[in-house]
Amino acid sequence: MADYYKKILENNINWVKDSLDKDPHYFRALATEQTPPLLWIGCSDSRVPANEIIGAKNGEVFVHRNIANMVIHTDMNMLSVLDYAVNVLKVKHIIVVGHYGCGGIKAAMNNDSIGIIDNWIRHIKNVYRLHKNLLDAIPNETARFNAFVEVNVKEQVFDLAKTSIVQAAWKSGQDVTLHGWAYGLNSGIVTDLDVNLTSEKNLDEVYQLKF
Repeated sequence: MADYYKKILENNINWVKDSLDKDPHYFRALATEQTPPLLWIGCSDSRVPANEIIGAKNGEVFVHRNIANMVIHTDMNMLSVLDYAVNVLKVKHIIVVGHYGCGGIKAAMNNDSIGIIDNWIRHIKNVYRLHKNLLDAIPNETARFNAFVEVNVKEQVFDLAKTSIVQAAWKSGQDVTLHGWAYGLNSGIVTDLDVNLTSEKNLDEVYQLKF
């Protein structure tokens, strides 16, 4: 562990040197401001690095991550990130990014208790309940697992659209589009799940807020 800790500190020094060799003003420019066009809401999984996947530079992606890329309306951490991204940074795109092979999704497919995270997993189980007929009709477990990853992403995109933060931005004429992707750990490819929301009109009327 001591060797690993020492190594990552050395890696930082080498990264700084390499960055300055390429651009002597690199860190000075980064320190000035951030104007990312994108908020990435992804899974905490260490194998799903936001910037690398889309070839983005530092400063181009504002990131929020949690177990299974959930958008929970009582999660003040997520809401704070969302509010800052929309109302201060004025991002143009918000992408919910799930990934095939997600441990949180897998945990929601069985009833094993794994600790305090059970309370978080329950939100994922709620998604399964909504799509139970669709998912239970898939006999192959891997295919069902993958389908669950995808429907969970789609539900989180709609949950984003239900927030007062996003709807207020739309009402004011702000250009914000919500998207859903699924990332393949074994391929590196993102799949656009064709859920692209630009207005509260995409929601059932009961969720459309009046300001």
